[in-house]
Amino acid sequence: MERKEYLHRKISEIHTEIGKAVIGQEHLINRLLIGLFTDGHILLEGVPGLAKTKTINSLAQVLDLGFQRIQFTPDLLPSDLVGTMIYNQKSGDFEVKKGPIFSNLILADEVNRAPAKVQSALLEAMAEKQITIGEESFRLDTPFLVLATQNPVEQEGTYPLPEAQVDRFMMKVYVDYLDKRSELEMIQRVSGYDFDPKIHHVLNKREIEEIKRHIHAVTISETLEKYIVELVFATRNPEEYGLKDEARYILFGVSPRAGISLYKAVKAHAFFNHRDYVLPEDVKALVSDVFNHRIILNYEAEADGINTRQIIASVLQKVAIGG
Repeated sequence: MERKEYLHRKISEIHTEIGKAVIGQEHLINRLLIGLFTDGHILLEGVPGLAKTKTINSLAQVLDLGFQRIQFTPDLLPSDLVGTMIYNQKSGDFEVKKGPIFSNLILADEVNRAPAKVQSALLEAMAEKQITIGEESFRLDTPFLVLATQNPVEQEGTYPLPEAQVDRFMMKVYVDYLDKRSELEMIQRVSGYDFDPKIHHVLNKREIEEIKRHIHAVTISETLEKYIVELVFATRNPEEYGLKDEARYILFGVSPRAGISLYKAVKAHAFFNHRDYVLPEDVKALVSDVFNHRIILNYEAEADGINTRQIIASVLQKVAIGG
């Protein structure tokens, strides 16, 4: 029990250390940690200037992990991401030069600006945890977490992510503006002449693996397991759940990965709240982040201004626990 309390203190310290550099992004930090401890990649969406890059960079420092920021552009090549074979004139042989993907935390900045071949290379890394260069395959280091950002403002010249790749992300987290109080604190702190936060290491790789094992051991009742399945099916067959208005907007419901991702995420959420069992509140807190990028809406929804978060809110109202 003492060991668990020690790890809980460590998680709390992570928030404190990142808070030295980033203000008011507790929700984002929580979701990044859920992704880290459950091996789930995270897609972030928000306007520029909301400290997405700063938060991820600070997280890497706190965890003493390798960090690489890759700016995705239309002229990016797969070799710029994964590496390539180079000719060594001295030995007369070709050697592997590894790319920036060989790290622990990968920030794929504006991922939808890169063409399909680059996105495909990223997908292999996310799905297989390995990279192929020439005829050789290389395992990626653990932990390995891809955090990709999308800018919702400038869509000109972008390549929409394929549904198969979007589905590889455990969660899509919307990063919003700060409230007035946090905005004022941020302005006062960051504009200071001597603002140079010293972030300390909190966890090592061994402790990360230990937390993963504790999260895996969190129990979830059969009732809540069935509740997760009902939520999944409500997006696929909305009319059967009394969601007639929503049914005309949904083109496709969530994939099987949605249920798996939600199952893993709620265990982490419970552990972060000092519990070794899952409550309905854990499921309700995470279902939107896990489902929102997996529900595909039709053109009618776009015309009527309906988004996936509204659909999910309706699903949560209609689907009863143990019903």
